[in-house]
Amino acid sequence: MLSSILGKGMEKTKGIVLSSVIGFSALFLANYTPSAINSILLALLFGILVRNAALVTEKFESGIGFTSSKLLELSIIFLAFSIDYTHIGKLGWISFTSIAFVLLLVLLVTFYLASKLNCPGSTGWLVGFGTAICGSSAIAALAPGVSKNKEDVAISMAVVNLFGTLGMIFLPMLLVRLHLDPAQIGFLVGGSLHSVGNVAGAGYAIGQEAGEVALTIKLARVALLSPALIFFNFLIHRKHVKSWKEHFKLPWYLIGFVSITIVSSWVDFPSLFLDVMDTIGKVVLTIAMAAIGLKVSFKSLLQSGKKGLSFGLLLFLLQLLLLTLFIGFIQ
Repeated sequence: MLSSILGKGMEKTKGIVLSSVIGFSALFLANYTPSAINSILLALLFGILVRNAALVTEKFESGIGFTSSKLLELSIIFLAFSIDYTHIGKLGWISFTSIAFVLLLVLLVTFYLASKLNCPGSTGWLVGFGTAICGSSAIAALAPGVSKNKEDVAISMAVVNLFGTLGMIFLPMLLVRLHLDPAQIGFLVGGSLHSVGNVAGAGYAIGQEAGEVALTIKLARVALLSPALIFFNFLIHRKHVKSWKEHFKLPWYLIGFVSITIVSSWVDFPSLFLDVMDTIGKVVLTIAMAAIGLKVSFKSLLQSGKKGLSFGLLLFLLQLLLLTLFIGFIQ
């Protein structure tokens, strides 16, 4: 019996080690790639390549499964330290109301259209949530509670990173040709692009003022991640609970995430501590993404990815349209 337990432990270790090697390789190589190609995306791609090169045997599966689920949940705790609700107060009520309303509409449309357009599994939910808020981090935060298939996570990550990168490149080219002031440009950039890196790259490419406004808008969207998580989980699970009390029985990682975001908005943690938490969170999430990539086949990626891409494009354009409707109020 002891030998059986040790054998299973060794098999799990193999998958964990493989995921970690790929993850740390991605972290290292990300230092030499454009900012749009971050370690999370690299780890996902490397994991998919290793999987489809037939280098993963059954002995690695238990460790890969453990890493892709447990480390993804753990990463959410560390990511919570980067959320600061004080960014909401810096916007002013008009900008904040506009951003919050657009975010709410995108989430509602995501929930409604994901089933109507037959977006496979939870891919539609994850793509929409990542589009509405902050890309990869938002997907990582939502995924453990709504997705049993890690391929859905991989597809949604790939989709939001793709459109975030394309938006960072082409949106500034479009906006500089329109007769908009820097505050309005910053509102559109910060309210539409997927990750903080995308927003900073596009905003500051246009100008200092546009970049500052865009980053403030984006950080306010990030600060809305906690209430958005609770709201979207409610939408998804509302028909599966027997009592309203069950809506408050949140998984441990979500309770931890919300608690930390509240505390970190009121407590002035040392910058060194926040940097350490951010680095650990990035490392843990990167290794988790390597493990998720190790569970993805090219065949399923191509089959489900087509609908994920079209759904992601639809939501990205819808978000831009909604933001444009509010642009006249932003000065």
